[in-house]
Amino acid sequence: MPTRLIAPLDADSRRQFLWFMLFALVLLGAGMGLRDPWPSDEPRFALVARQMVESGQWLFPHRGSELYSDKPPLMFWLQAASFELTRRWRIAFLLPSLLAGLLTLGLTWDLGRRLWNPRAGLYAAAALLMTFQFTFQFKRAQIDPVVVAWITLANWGLLLHFLRGPDWRAFWLGCFAAGLGVITKGVGIIAFLMFVPYLAARWRGWDGVTRTGGSALRWLAGLGFFLLPILAWLVPMLLVARMDASPEHAAYVNDLLFRQTARRYANSWNHVQPVWYYLPIILFSWIPLSLAYPGLVPRWWRAWRARDPRIVLPLAWVALVIVFFSIPPGKRDVYILPAVPMLALAAAPWLEELVGKRWLRIVSFLLALVAGLALVAMALLATAGGTKLAASVQRALEGAGAHGWVVVLLIGLAFLLGSAAFRVRRGVHGLLAGLVGMWLAWSFAAYPLLNAERSAAGIMRRADVAIGPDAELGLVAWKEQNMLMADRPVQDFGFKRPWPAQFAAAVQWQAEAPASRWLFAQAPATGGCVERGKVIDLGRANRRDWWLFRADAVLPGCVPDPDGEDDPDDAAD
Repeated sequence: MPTRLIAPLDADSRRQFLWFMLFALVLLGAGMGLRDPWPSDEPRFALVARQMVESGQWLFPHRGSELYSDKPPLMFWLQAASFELTRRWRIAFLLPSLLAGLLTLGLTWDLGRRLWNPRAGLYAAAALLMTFQFTFQFKRAQIDPVVVAWITLANWGLLLHFLRGPDWRAFWLGCFAAGLGVITKGVGIIAFLMFVPYLAARWRGWDGVTRTGGSALRWLAGLGFFLLPILAWLVPMLLVARMDASPEHAAYVNDLLFRQTARRYANSWNHVQPVWYYLPIILFSWIPLSLAYPGLVPRWWRAWRARDPRIVLPLAWVALVIVFFSIPPGKRDVYILPAVPMLALAAAPWLEELVGKRWLRIVSFLLALVAGLALVAMALLATAGGTKLAASVQRALEGAGAHGWVVVLLIGLAFLLGSAAFRVRRGVHGLLAGLVGMWLAWSFAAYPLLNAERSAAGIMRRADVAIGPDAELGLVAWKEQNMLMADRPVQDFGFKRPWPAQFAAAVQWQAEAPASRWLFAQAPATGGCVERGKVIDLGRANRRDWWLFRADAVLPGCVPDPDGEDDPDDAAD
């Protein structure tokens, strides 16, 4: 059936959808404005976007004094545009993720209601919103939420054309969205894996797939729409790089177009993991949707035997995405995040039925109860002392900051209250209530409590106070959050440059005006080349120790030991 023949929404379905989207806005948007960017990726992207706004250079992103070629520029453009709109970086850096989340949820709902009915679409969207990995990532300012939105839009267009078509406008929009995904992170092209199950179903003569071939020009137009956003960025960038003949721009183009794409996929150098790495993600990070697998698997099998393309196409695409990202050695959990909306869609027809199943209610209740008890116990142990277990818990919570135990306690209480309020009879609702309480506690308690340490705002504030308002500050072995949170323009000596070279350049810069110039550095980067008694120890932040010193603390002619530089925990995805 062509998409234009889909029955219009009744008033009740429209009202349910609007209430759901309002709830999603509150859940995903909770806490915006209460924190600054947190490592590892958020400060990096916010810094690049801020430098775009300040410099007016939008074609060639910078991280400090160096060009930043790890990612295409669309995410930075969106954050920079969000700042131009809101004039507040605390809002702007998260706004693209929020809008991407709402778009992804709306598209999932729309596919569900077009393929089945509005109720199925609502359950699919709700399952997606409650999936742990989805909400966790869409409340952060990484690139992946925006990529997921473009890929879901691409799948929306392809599926409407393949299952409710012919709908060439939807198909072309999907191809265009895949192109936007490419200039966001490079992996937008995986949306076209949907062609594999579609062509297989069409070749085997399945009912329910679009058979009208259309002219070759219409299919080729899809390629044109896919390339349109890519070329709109790529052509001006290449022309500028060629005209100015800058070695830096040439290196940027080579790194971005070759090293960071095909070579990175085929020979990943970060986050090397075994081939089965994604199995625990599928089982545990996709809770509570993954709890329904025992009920969904036999239903999916029956849909396969019945040759129902509405189930088989999105489910096969999920499998292909997981296989695609399992092949290279480098893997991260967020790589398969685009599969979650299509998994929720493939579950849509049966979710309402499964929520009422006794086995799922019991499992959900027990999970909420155990999670609540474990988290409350962990928080209480973190405040205790004298036992090995308490010491282990305190070390585990170190990354959460000094007040991490408060956040853990609140989240544990949210799960306990959810399980107590809904009990076994509505165990699924109790688990969902606990998850909602968890995200609200995280947003309104963790953000203000942990922000100073997690964002480096606290340590940079201490540095700013120590040197006074008129001094100059240089950064050595710095992280993006240090430059981002400084209250003045700072001098850097490269980011990827080896630490000894940064230190040497910084000492030379400092010697030109020793009375007014200070150096801010990771303690290991000084390599024994400063007098410890003349150093201001600023403390520990982001699992690193930071020092501040003037020129009289530097030992003449000393060269730091390079061992220990380049922390792997802050590597870009």
